[in-house]
Amino acid sequence: MNIKKGDQVKILKGKDRGKSGKVIKVNVSYGLVTVEGLNIHQKNVRAKNAGEKGQVVKLPTPLHVSNLAVVCPACGKSTRIGYRRSTGGNKERYCKQCNATI
Repeated sequence: MNIKKGDQVKILKGKDRGKSGKVIKVNVSYGLVTVEGLNIHQKNVRAKNAGEKGQVVKLPTPLHVSNLAVVCPACGKSTRIGYRRSTGGNKERYCKQCNATI
């Protein structure tokens, strides 16, 4: 999976198409990514104790990784990710458009 926690991503499909946000959770086994403040759904929560009121909680729900594109911090464009070996021999991610390290 090319997307990691903390990456800035842009949504390509769905009701929040065109918006961007920060990745807060990645589920690699299902290919799902949760983006902060986007794809919000409401959940009704019952009162746990007598005297309390129930409430409506807004939660970000996960999106499939195929509906997202990483935004390059150097050029600011949504891009694909490539992998290469750095001079030290470590594997690094880079932007396919501007060739900058992500």
